[in-house]
Amino acid sequence: MTGSRATPAAALAALRPDPASRGVLDRVRVLDMSRLVAGNMLSLQLADFGADVIKIESPKAGDTLRHWKEELEQGGELDAWWRIYARNKRSLAIDLRDEEARNALRGLLKSAQVLIESFRPGTLENMGFDPQSLHALNPGLVIVRVSGWGQSGPYRTLPGFGSLVEGFSGYAHKHMTPDGVPQLPNMALADMIAGLTGAFATLAALREVEVNGGGGQVVDLSLLEPMLAIMGPDVSVYAETGKKADPTRKIASPRNAYRCKDGRWVALSGSTDIMAQRVMEAIGRPNLIHDPRFSTNEARLANDDELDGMIADAIKKMSLDECLCLFRSKGVTLGPVYDAPQLLSDRHVVGRECYIALEADQGAAVMHNVTPRLSRTPGSIRRPAPELGQHTGELLKEAGIGDAEIRAMQKRGAIRCL
Repeated sequence: MTGSRATPAAALAALRPDPASRGVLDRVRVLDMSRLVAGNMLSLQLADFGADVIKIESPKAGDTLRHWKEELEQGGELDAWWRIYARNKRSLAIDLRDEEARNALRGLLKSAQVLIESFRPGTLENMGFDPQSLHALNPGLVIVRVSGWGQSGPYRTLPGFGSLVEGFSGYAHKHMTPDGVPQLPNMALADMIAGLTGAFATLAALREVEVNGGGGQVVDLSLLEPMLAIMGPDVSVYAETGKKADPTRKIASPRNAYRCKDGRWVALSGSTDIMAQRVMEAIGRPNLIHDPRFSTNEARLANDDELDGMIADAIKKMSLDECLCLFRSKGVTLGPVYDAPQLLSDRHVVGRECYIALEADQGAAVMHNVTPRLSRTPGSIRRPAPELGQHTGELLKEAGIGDAEIRAMQKRGAIRCL
């Protein structure tokens, strides 16, 4: 995300923000008081499809995500997280410890459909914005409360970052190394999944208001429960049988990553009997198709080490291109394992414009494109990520605050205006 794009990013489609574009969520106003990843991922989904997302930020520091930066070898820092997950949003830098600032926020809340917050449970109430008061102000308001453990339960007030949830949920145990070390994902997995889940929940709550004629409600969005929902049936199996899942056991065979002779890797999944038979043909072992040790997924799992070894031996004799050509010609579900440069230069990624280079005053920012793709009402990128307080003045005027009051608030540090 610099002013000049280097290969392979140069192959990406260049896109300039289109302020005039309108999405299916046009006229939905979202006040986002959250910090870090989950809330920003949630509001990004809404913003990409037209919602007017207003980031409520501290005038001094802004959203914590602004400070997730990487140092560049040539000097300086890269604020990739903010550039990506704050696109299509406006910034209101306001100190909510100031009573006049809180009143300004109440003015904006009257015209909002959604409020997102990620404070520790009870904090919103202490600020004077408890759900009862908010619904008295705006009966149709959808209040999304993001927290680690939820708004109820014994752990509700404990800190709840995604890493804790990834361990608590069983994810780290399920991805244990062969020598018994639990593995945390090297990404904000729990937060991202919660953000996507929260976007769905927000739209469901909005439908209740807009279509069914109901009132606003609270969406209690923990990081924990969306993670539990994606973990598969291990807990159910244990509850029914008393059998704990083996974290080293595969769910299907053959299934693994294999190294080619040129050092590149491929991922293979033979999750159905037909696919497994195609794998056996591709490695030159069609005799295995009728071998009872490999005729069903259960049998293959029981003899996985042997089958896995035969596949690995065959693939290590081929280059990546040779491997892809052979297995794809046999209709096998096998593909390359990519790093970032390889991903950006892949012809499918380029052809579908999965990533774009957003042209803005700060330079070209490479980021994922709007997803998912809608045929009639697609999302769009209307504006780049905002500078801190970039829209404070215009938003306060929309809340009915006059120029004199804005100048006074700015003078005492209650707001930040650019």
